[in-house]
Order: sequence, then structure tokens, then C-alpha cells
Amino acid sequence: MARTRPTHTLTESAARDETAALIASDKVEGTAVYDPRGNRLGSIHTVMIRKVEGEVAYAVLSFGGLLGIGTEYYPLPWSQLHFDTELDGYVISITAEQLEGAPRYEGRSVSDWSRADANWANKVDDYYGLPRGTSTLI
Repeated sequence: MARTRPTHTLTESAARDETAALIASDKVEGTAVYDPRGNRLGSIHTVMIRKVEGEVAYAVLSFGGLLGIGTEYYPLPWSQLHFDTELDGYVISITAEQLEGAPRYEGRSVSDWSRADANWANKVDDYYGLPRGTSTLI
């Protein structure tokens, strides 16, 4: 017998509804990211939250590729993203050309960033002009 997915009750749906100031994490994933001129750069692949502090540390931008092949992933410090209600997406103050030079990961596992290079978080912070320790990617 085939399994069916549980349906959300009214209470569960209400707990996930967005407000003027809040949005559910699953609604952030897939949201477009634009440069300052309104050109689409990519979309939010996932949001990474600091476990202890409970704060969003960074968003992972998926950029380029076709059907997941050749897609690159960029950690974007959450503090650098600003939601634009007219675009219905996030805006970051860098262009596609500048993004090409940003720290990125071209493989499958986002968690490999910090394992491959102990200075990875510092590289991200330096690139975006943030104080070291801001990104805390490990």
C-alpha cells in the first residue's frame, strides 16, 4: 500500500504563515537574489542558522548551471542581503562580475567548505568587508 503524505492541519499552516516582518525558512529557499541594478543573480539554495545563537549566519546562493549541472554555491552573509518588496526577492550590493570572484563551492556538500580550508570563514568575511568571525562557517 502506498504511503500518503500527511496533510497540514490549520494550526500547522498558521505556524508557517508569513507576516510583514517574518518568513518561514522554507519560503526563503528558492527566493531570487538580485544585484543593485535588479539583475537576477540566482536564488537562495538554503539558509544556515547558528545553532547556539539562533541567528541566520548566511544564505547559500545557487548561481549558474543548468538543471543542477555546473551550479556553483556562494555563502552570502545574511547581513548583506536586503529584501526588496517590489522585486519580491533579496538584493545584495554586488554584481554578477563581482560574485564570480567571491568564495564559492562547486561540489555537492556545502559542509565541505569549512573542512577543506580552516580559513574559509575569514575569506568570506574579507571578501564582503566584514569583521573576521562574522560568517562563522564552521
